Amino acid sequence: MAWDHIELDLDEPVATITLNRPEALNAFVGSMRADLLDAIDEAAGSARVLVLTGAGRAFCSGGDVRAMARMRVEGNANELKPLIEQGKQVVKRLRALPIPTLASVNGVAAGAGFSLALACDLRIASDNARFGASFARIGLHPDWGGTYFLTRLAGAGVARDLVFTGRLVGAEEASRLGLVNEVVDSEALTRRTREKALELASAAPVSIRYAREAIARAEHSPLEEMLDFEEEAQLACFRTEDALEGLSAFAEKRRPDFKGK
Repeated sequence: MAWDHIELDLDEPVATITLNRPEALNAFVGSMRADLLDAIDEAAGSARVLVLTGAGRAFCSGGDVRAMARMRVEGNANELKPLIEQGKQVVKRLRALPIPTLASVNGVAAGAGFSLALACDLRIASDNARFGASFARIGLHPDWGGTYFLTRLAGAGVARDLVFTGRLVGAEEASRLGLVNEVVDSEALTRRTREKALELASAAPVSIRYAREAIARAEHSPLEEMLDFEEEAQLACFRTEDALEGLSAFAEKRRPDFKGK
């Protein structure tokens, strides 16, 4: 399927979605949000890992400010609401996927673009990447799960600082704050992203699916519930062909070949 500003590259076992509106720092406009949803669904059907990145010198600068300014001048909040709803659906879809998600942040990630990067399981950033919850600078409020993910990744104090000030932080500071898993030289970002994606894809898919759910549950569940879920997940994984393959490969001192069965 072809979209105006979204590109999907299916290079199994990795699917890469590129936000492709570089002249506007990949700001969301028109059908981009809905198209992103479609691309996520298509990628999930055949890949073991989903990578999100941006074309040009930005990851994503968030919503198109000029378009939002026009809506506000016209007093048309009803036009904004479905766009917010689509953003919510993007985040929900990412979190519900059975495969790992990896944000490859090549430049600025601001506003909804920042939230989108935070919604991914892992983030690799170029050394010239910048991150910002820039909503307060234009009189708006974080969306796309920004307050949820930012608070859980970096704590309430950091969340207050970044949301209240709207300041941009560089890749190294973002890493110190726990917002980025790895920072690499800009010229190495594509290569390192591919290496990490293939590393994730080499893991047992069923194990990863249960682990993603467990870690998400652990954000709000008590220990007793987590122990029960871990037991359920462990037994389910133990019954898979992948477990037999993994245990056999370990005993035979070879690399396992997981099939997701």
